[in-house]
Amino acid sequence: MSLKKTKAFEFLIYTNLTSRNLGFREVSVFPAAPFKEYPKAKKVKLSINQFPSTPPFFEILNKRRSKRGYNRYSISLREVSLLCYAAQGITGVAGFYLLRTAPSAGALYPIETYVAINFSEEIPPGIYHLEIKDFSLALLKEGYMGKILAELSLGQRFLATASLVFIWSAVLRRTISKYGSRGLRYIFMDVAHICQNVLLASEALGLKACPVGAFLDEEINKFLELDEEESVIYLATIGK
Repeated sequence: MSLKKTKAFEFLIYTNLTSRNLGFREVSVFPAAPFKEYPKAKKVKLSINQFPSTPPFFEILNKRRSKRGYNRYSISLREVSLLCYAAQGITGVAGFYLLRTAPSAGALYPIETYVAINFSEEIPPGIYHLEIKDFSLALLKEGYMGKILAELSLGQRFLATASLVFIWSAVLRRTISKYGSRGLRYIFMDVAHICQNVLLASEALGLKACPVGAFLDEEINKFLELDEEESVIYLATIGK
């Protein structure tokens, strides 16, 4: 089969920018709320009193590897707080925009962060949503979910032994309302920025981490009870 006949190549060409199609939108898409919130959920407050001493940045870059061998060890509230800050911590305010540790096209931040706590002595196991404004974890599902996540990720068993699993979804409307179909490119860039922050933060903290791109899309969306305009696009495991 010719590469040019694949949907991927067709999408790439369709979303190319040229001097003739700047500002083109196939349809008008209304914007979405800037972030999700679960106001009725029980919350675990995250906090960072001070940043820890870490190895030099380029040493961290040099040592970063995808590591999957975990021993079901507990992860601390402080470690979770630092990892969540690396992912989506607020670093500034510009008008209505809450600027984060990772860049985002148009400062639209289409990525939502969910955290599956598997093993922690300070945070009950369960699925949580990272609440951006008050920097907390909102409990969505109680209990150990590692085995289910491993099954939904094509049987990759290390998701069951990781201390926690980051799950990143995209609220497509947030970005596509401004950039049209080309916005999908930016959404995947956004989540890559976030994941790399987490991977480097994990290395800095002496933790193991591994990004995961293979999972059953519809099943994991249903597991998180996402609506049809939000979809999981990336995962990462953190362990010891």
